[in-house]
Amino acid sequence: MEKTVAFAKKIWCVKKQFVLLLTPLIFLPVLFLLPLKEGKCLYVVLLMAMYWCTEALPLAVTSLLPVVLFPFLGVLSSSKVCPQYFLDTNFLFLSGLIMASAIEEWNLHRRIALKILLITGVQPARLILGMMLTTAFLSMWLSNTASTAMMLPIVNALLLSLFGNKEASKEPGQLSEVTSDEPNQNKICSVSSEIQQLSLEETTFLNGRPDAANKKKEGEYQKRVWKGFLIAVPYAASIGGTATLTGTAPNLILIGQLKSVFPGCDVVNFGSWFLFACPLMLLFLILGWLWIALFHGCFTLRVRKKKVEEEAESRVKLVIQEDYKRLGPMQFAEGAVAFFFFMFAALLFTRDPKFVPGWSKFFEKGYVTDATTAVTIVTMLFFFPSQKPSFKWWFDFKAPNNPIKPLMSWKRTQETVPWNIILLLGGGFAMARGCEESGLSIWLGSRLQPLQNVPPPAAVLLITVVIAMFTEFASNTATIIIFLPVLAELAVRLQVNPLYLMIPGTVGCSYAFMLPVSTPPNSIAFSSGLLMVKDMVKTGVVMNIIGVLTLSLAMNTWAFYIFDLSTYPDWAKNHISSNGNTSLVDIVNATFSPANVTL
Repeated sequence: MEKTVAFAKKIWCVKKQFVLLLTPLIFLPVLFLLPLKEGKCLYVVLLMAMYWCTEALPLAVTSLLPVVLFPFLGVLSSSKVCPQYFLDTNFLFLSGLIMASAIEEWNLHRRIALKILLITGVQPARLILGMMLTTAFLSMWLSNTASTAMMLPIVNALLLSLFGNKEASKEPGQLSEVTSDEPNQNKICSVSSEIQQLSLEETTFLNGRPDAANKKKEGEYQKRVWKGFLIAVPYAASIGGTATLTGTAPNLILIGQLKSVFPGCDVVNFGSWFLFACPLMLLFLILGWLWIALFHGCFTLRVRKKKVEEEAESRVKLVIQEDYKRLGPMQFAEGAVAFFFFMFAALLFTRDPKFVPGWSKFFEKGYVTDATTAVTIVTMLFFFPSQKPSFKWWFDFKAPNNPIKPLMSWKRTQETVPWNIILLLGGGFAMARGCEESGLSIWLGSRLQPLQNVPPPAAVLLITVVIAMFTEFASNTATIIIFLPVLAELAVRLQVNPLYLMIPGTVGCSYAFMLPVSTPPNSIAFSSGLLMVKDMVKTGVVMNIIGVLTLSLAMNTWAFYIFDLSTYPDWAKNHISSNGNTSLVDIVNATFSPANVTL
């Protein structure tokens, strides 16, 4: 028995190697069961999907497989595969990452967070709302992981001043707090380092409570509220990232896939997406806040607060004020980054907002894209001075002659930008191009005939549920890369606007709330040692339901007017298949013409 257990442990240690070696053999029959070119492309897609889901290879390395496999298998030439890794969509995302690095470099994100918390108030339910609004706003521009890692230390610091030592709130036998490795690798301060800034006088909330029953009841209440705060932050990060195109990778993958599959589609850009996704984000955030605050007992019906609660809330407000004062007055560099950040968002939004003419009309149509705008702004960060220029310096010959330090340096960019995400985006675009060139997307569409009788609103609901469940166990980026080509073909089969299916699929893959492994923000919150898997499942399953319903509501109301979803657009009708002669619409019409219908 001991030998069996020991051998099983050895197998577990090399599980990734087994997946790496066995997966190509398991999927080998696909090459012979499908038409030649389609079978080869599906083989690569399945191989990459398995590697992405199991992480047998790093995600970025798996994303490079099309560069190797497509040319060798005769699916797509190397000259067509490689450019997919540096489309203008990738440069838009890269610009967003550089802007986020500049915001973090000069601590602008912390000033914004503390200011919002001062405005929202310190009563537990209002404090959770403030945390969620702050995290969601930061996640619109920073990565979800960075936003969560930045906010959780603030949460723990405030909760310590509100409730005292959190060790008392842990389950019996629960592990001590462990900080996440991921934020430390990115040089974001850990939870414990932030807590050390608090004075020891802030841990006396339970003093003066001789009644053991009341003390136990109060301890259970504190534990519930603490968990509510910890859960709210990563959930808000996932929700907030959906509001802008640069907020999360799946949004940009949608843009890249649209340009690859439907080149004539110019409906979705930064402005039109923001008009659709921002109201959806706010609605979901408010409903999610109500659920989290109710479930974790943060609302109180008492008109008069207990004295000890008033004192605790006063201490929380004092902590926020002290942290804000510690930042000092806004420096020149901080103000400059804030200005460029505002210009970044404003120019992207007004380039071509669709409901009114944008500034891009002054240039040749199709030449200036969101990527052009974003790169223009972030380029200025590398030469704009971080200190206020002084004309006196030119005439003071005794002043030190130090070189001007810009707002951003390339060294800082290299250290902070997650370049693996750029490769991941490129891998998705290369896969989509391979599916189109090989005809695999048309083959998949021909297998979706049973879904043709499903009403489009029901299809939206079904797609969102399936993708939201799938992304609980797989990377949201990998999930949307796999599903988008199928959704595009399904839309053509249903003769509905492709955006009607592709947008809910894209947004739905960010709604992963049930498990710690679902997203990096969930993992960071779980690593605090105060949450259990059942806590996330109980709260997350209702969050998933709320997300699916609000997304379906959005797609069937204001999204119809923003993206003109009520019509089957010309850019979908004129889409040309990989053979360059037959459109998808022609194939659909031929498939369902009277001559092909069996009675």
